[in-house]
Amino acid sequence: MAKQLTPQQALENIISLSKRRGFVFQSSEIYGGLNGCWDYGPLGVELLRNIKEAWWKSMTHRDDIEGLDASILMHPRVWEASGHVQNFSDPMVDCRNCKSRFRVDNLFESISIKKKRELIKWLNGQSEKINLSAINNLIGDNAINATQIVDRMVYISALLAEKNDSTFGFDFDNFVATDDSILASLLCSPEMSCPNCGNKGTFTEPRQFNLMFKTFVGPVADDSAAVYLRPETAQGIFVNFKNVMDSSRQKPPFGIAQIGKAFRNEINTKNFLFRTREFEQMEMQFFVKPGTDEEWFERWRATRMQWFADLGMQPAKLQWHKHEKLAHYARAAYDIEYQFPFGWGEIEGVHNRTDFDLKRHEEFSGKKLEYVDTATKERYTPYVIETSAGASRSFFASLCDAYTEEEAPTAEEGKTETRTVMRFHPRLAPMKTAIFPLVNKDGMPEYARKLFADIQKHFKAFYDDSGAVGRRYRRQDEIGTPFCATIDGQTLQDNTITVRERDSMVQVRISSEKFGAYLSDKLLSD
Repeated sequence: MAKQLTPQQALENIISLSKRRGFVFQSSEIYGGLNGCWDYGPLGVELLRNIKEAWWKSMTHRDDIEGLDASILMHPRVWEASGHVQNFSDPMVDCRNCKSRFRVDNLFESISIKKKRELIKWLNGQSEKINLSAINNLIGDNAINATQIVDRMVYISALLAEKNDSTFGFDFDNFVATDDSILASLLCSPEMSCPNCGNKGTFTEPRQFNLMFKTFVGPVADDSAAVYLRPETAQGIFVNFKNVMDSSRQKPPFGIAQIGKAFRNEINTKNFLFRTREFEQMEMQFFVKPGTDEEWFERWRATRMQWFADLGMQPAKLQWHKHEKLAHYARAAYDIEYQFPFGWGEIEGVHNRTDFDLKRHEEFSGKKLEYVDTATKERYTPYVIETSAGASRSFFASLCDAYTEEEAPTAEEGKTETRTVMRFHPRLAPMKTAIFPLVNKDGMPEYARKLFADIQKHFKAFYDDSGAVGRRYRRQDEIGTPFCATIDGQTLQDNTITVRERDSMVQVRISSEKFGAYLSDKLLSD
């Protein structure tokens, strides 16, 4: 029976196991580490590769999606056209007392509903600084003065507090962004204290920080040589739209898929692998005729949710989140969220990006990025349906979803012990099988080594001859190996081996010659 762990216990145990068994290490750990950067160890790199391979096959092993691997460094005009140079920034503040730095939106999110109600009441005294019409639009109310608007906000918050709802009830980010003076007033209010040191009135004026990493091409580090590490992989697909379409002889509807690194200068990284400065994306942009975009959007929503379910994710831990506040390029946007120990978090976004990106690159490059139907002479700029999954976040979700602690029987009758099991889907498991000689004598090691060499040609396998077999099983359970094979005395007589399944711990006896076919069948059928 699975043990019930608190979310904090589960997260701490997953992080501990990740380092102990070689899934994830802190980057540059011997030098104290680099915040927001992580290294994938021997097992982690296999799990990540398996996730990416599963995604790649699902996307490109079909006739309407082509693959691409665009450069990380791109012409700086790409990021001007995409809006990243101007808009890809967050307002930040520093605490003068403890020197901590915070994103403004995170700072406001950290305040309780009660405190927010007190904050709005305080703001009522600053009514001359409130943009009445903008806030009216946000809350959908017919109030005509500051007092009525604030009363309406407090009423919404009070209702939510009664329901134990953690949301605020209206778009607080837009509210504080309506006017710089409002933002400054809120930060300087008596209700705003530093989450780190607790002091009030210590915040600096908000400043904009662009999240792109800047570097330089060539020997001179000046603005004329500035380029950026890409903050997303999508733009490499858009600027190659015509190249891929013409060379592959594709026509809409068709897609371009890419897996690659992206970089964001996150000020506050958090929650282990969830928010990092260097990460990997699995993106596909699907180009469709305008007017068919809503149909394709719903198709891809269903397809992408099913992909996670097919890889064994618990359905109860997956949900859709609809974006009410849309990005400047989007017509519709949904996130697939996974219930991590710290709460629900996005692992993939599905967006209707309209024709925004291609038209922007047309404008900035002067090159036509449209489709021309040679039969009908019809010309149009395709709409884009984007599926953007985080390989790093999918990896983290897989760790969380697989991690289980349960009570299992020991060799001593009537006694149990805690068994840690990573219940990875067999296709994702870093090791597909482990092979043990029961004892290191009587020809068993030689037989086991030969079987191991044969199996290793086709599957990632592990050889272990150290300790009792029960202990070896537990070590493999902890890294998620779905099948273990033991060579014993009977093997030398009839060439049969004992195969033990990870989740059920059921053991079967099969011919050693059929073990490879047995693994193939299990791995492909699940």
